[in-house]
Amino acid sequence: MTDIELRIRIAPSLADIPAADWNVCAGQSGYPRSYPQPVSHQALNPGEDNLSIQVSTRGQIDNPFVSHEFLSSLELSHSVGGRSGWQPQYLIAEDADGGLAGVAPCYLKSHSQGEYVFDQGWAEAFERAGGDYYPKLQVAVPFTPVTGPRLLARPGPQAEAVRGALADALRDITKANQLSSAHVTFLTESEWNLLGARGYLQRTDQQFHWANAGYATFDDFLGALASRKRKAIKRERKEALSAGIEVHCLTGKDLTEDVWDAFFAFYMDTGSRKWGRPYLTRDFFSIVGEKMADRILLVMARRAGRWIAGAINFLGSDTIFGRNWGALEHHPFLHFELCYYQAIDYAIAHKLTSVEAGAQGEHKLARGYLPHTTYSAHYIANPGLRRAVADYLARERAYVQAAGSELAAAAPFRKDLIEQE
Repeated sequence: MTDIELRIRIAPSLADIPAADWNVCAGQSGYPRSYPQPVSHQALNPGEDNLSIQVSTRGQIDNPFVSHEFLSSLELSHSVGGRSGWQPQYLIAEDADGGLAGVAPCYLKSHSQGEYVFDQGWAEAFERAGGDYYPKLQVAVPFTPVTGPRLLARPGPQAEAVRGALADALRDITKANQLSSAHVTFLTESEWNLLGARGYLQRTDQQFHWANAGYATFDDFLGALASRKRKAIKRERKEALSAGIEVHCLTGKDLTEDVWDAFFAFYMDTGSRKWGRPYLTRDFFSIVGEKMADRILLVMARRAGRWIAGAINFLGSDTIFGRNWGALEHHPFLHFELCYYQAIDYAIAHKLTSVEAGAQGEHKLARGYLPHTTYSAHYIANPGLRRAVADYLARERAYVQAAGSELAAAAPFRKDLIEQE
């Protein structure tokens, strides 16, 4: 590894970072496919949610959520910052000439909500022992359980060294500011290994993703399923629309403010019932819709002349990412139609390789979505808590691996096709 000189600092807003520079580090090619030296720090400013650091030290897939456009939409809409408990503290690595070499979407957290990697049990145990678990540092895309790069480096021969410097700086900031921990969630497997080699604790979990095996049509996909599963999906798709429901796929200029008003009503209704307080503001959808119109697919259901349900997806270079869904009327299987089957239809039609439909949900297995491992890495400053968490994670990783193998064996695909593979 080549030694490089880096200065790592904290930026409290993406307004301080040119979008083009951030996106180069984040591997944004647009859609469609188009060893650090010793570190010196300043202490956490008492009473303020701002970190200060000065670090002196001697590549990616097109993922829409680490783009400057998506992250700045969260910030500009006040979905993060303020009283949200997500205080932006972006890590910025600059070379000797002041050029942007790397970045990381980092936040100072006062709670563990909106992360989808659950550490509340760790917080409770530490606080029972007299410690303060919050605030903590979180390198993540807020409210977005989607795997993607987290230590973002400008492509080139120094990229791995830059990622290593960001990882070490995150750990050093945690210690210098007497924070309990730093967490990097839904990162790539290669970043997970890099952080593990640097002393971070390693955690795994599972999601369900759909893979495109070169299908020409949705019926081709159905033909790969066992007969019983194939018939069940056909029945579900028919029943989902049996009440006179029409499905509309909207993107680009179709994403009007009226459409966003309707979708936000769905989002608020479902979010209020599931989480108590939805995370995203109404302004977020307008702002992200303007910044990323061609990278959003909104699947909306209409009945009797009004919108009744919808699901929002974001488009990467080879993947459609399902995010939020909501409905004002209940219709059997409509959720499956809008969130799963329409996404598969779109992926097949546009020759995308995969669909990621969000966190949790073993019910996705019967609909052709197979288990995939997700990764997170955790630096725990307190030795006692660190030992306890490390022991727990060793057992959890073994369980996740065993559960994944068991679920994969229950895949709905025809046995003769599986045997051929």
